[in-house]
Amino acid sequence: MTKTYSLKNIFSLFWRKKIWLIIGAVLGAVIAFCVSQFYLPLKYSSHITMYVQSYTSMKDNENEINDINNSKKLINTYIEVLKDDAVLEALSDKIIENNGMEKAGKAFKVNDSKISPGQLRNSLNITTVMDTSAVKVVATTKDPEISASICNCLAEIAPEYIEKAVGVGSINTIDTAKVNKNPVSPNKKKNSAIGFAAGLMLVAMIILLIDFFDNSVKDAEQLSEEYKKPILGKVHAFGHSKKGSESSRMTLLEENVPFGIVESYKSIRTNIMFALSTSNKKAVAVSSPNPSEGKSTSAVNIAIAFAQTDNKVLLIDADMRKPVVHKTFDLTNTEGLSSVLGKMNTVDEAIKKNVAEGLDVLCAGPIPPNPSELLASEQFATLIDSLSEKYDFIVLDTPPVNMVSDVLTMKESVAGALFVVKYGNTSFDDISECMQKVELADMNILGFILNEIKLRGNSSYYSNKYKYDYGYSYGEKPELKTEHKSSRSSNKKGKKK
Repeated sequence: MTKTYSLKNIFSLFWRKKIWLIIGAVLGAVIAFCVSQFYLPLKYSSHITMYVQSYTSMKDNENEINDINNSKKLINTYIEVLKDDAVLEALSDKIIENNGMEKAGKAFKVNDSKISPGQLRNSLNITTVMDTSAVKVVATTKDPEISASICNCLAEIAPEYIEKAVGVGSINTIDTAKVNKNPVSPNKKKNSAIGFAAGLMLVAMIILLIDFFDNSVKDAEQLSEEYKKPILGKVHAFGHSKKGSESSRMTLLEENVPFGIVESYKSIRTNIMFALSTSNKKAVAVSSPNPSEGKSTSAVNIAIAFAQTDNKVLLIDADMRKPVVHKTFDLTNTEGLSSVLGKMNTVDEAIKKNVAEGLDVLCAGPIPPNPSELLASEQFATLIDSLSEKYDFIVLDTPPVNMVSDVLTMKESVAGALFVVKYGNTSFDDISECMQKVELADMNILGFILNEIKLRGNSSYYSNKYKYDYGYSYGEKPELKTEHKSSRSSNKKGKKK
């Protein structure tokens, strides 16, 4: 999928990743400061100003103005002369003569008693002073005394070489360069600011690149538009149960489940009921494109949500390759769907009754060698038909479509399949592959659940988001503890199914 960005998209992306932007900027500033403080050598500058004068000077004002104009024209020529190798070689000799080899070696690399013209040229900055006939010479080296010496030595030898090279005008000074022992480089504040900006820009570029090449689902509307299927619900990420294993994600039976999660599954329940309103079948398959996208937790919570509306619900673990439903409810898995289809147990023997109020569970049973064949068998279809007469809703937890084709074999037994996709994890390529298989099998697709959406704020999201709704639903919120089963069961006596 080709991504397009608006300013709003970019701002929203950077706002979500603001912590990384701050870390990158601060880290860049710290690195730049440390490099300036401990790695870059201190440098010192001195300067001297030379004044160019032509030989056409007269006493009248008009000729004095012409003299200044002529001097300005000579300046650029003089600057080029001062940068010439011959001048710089003479400057090298003068520096070593005045300061000695050892002293000069602190600022330059001296070979054969010479400082190369290139080193001297790099240490000099010769510029014109605007609207004047003056030339400013700035020398910067690791030694403050050498910097001053370069300026003074160049001022001493410059007139001779200027006269030889140009033959007109003169260059004079009225002062000498002073030794400045305050370093001009590195500028720690400036370098830190540059490091801050560089770190910020680098992290911003990395964030944009990662997001551009990230093909995972992060937008429910985009998912719905891409595949022309409804979004049955959106579930934010929430915690594990106290057992702490990956297979025991928090369910609606946990006493501390966030109210927002309850509302999400109530919404999913309502949307599924609308989707089933035109079908005479009561079974719904819950699957996903890939493993670890939350389809088992979704199947469990959908079944619980249906049971909380005084419906009689059966949850079937049809993932006979990697069953987890029995772990979620702490049930034994010695008998289940596989043993019923294999005629080793009866349905009544295998079904775990009243696991939660209104909810029965048929575990997967022992892992068989031929799960696809069992689910495609006549026995399975007959089993679902017979169970549909006893239950108001049947929810089947099925294997991921991109791994195996088990869910596709039960298309005649269920009203349709809904697919759980994990926010920021399931890619559009994965979903496309899944949809191609499902559509090729001509299986009815009920829609998608976008699962484990990351919160874009603080932990008070649920309390803020649902405060208004809670005011109207207080007292109607279903009891989630299984301990209260008996009191609620008494209210159901005499109620006709």
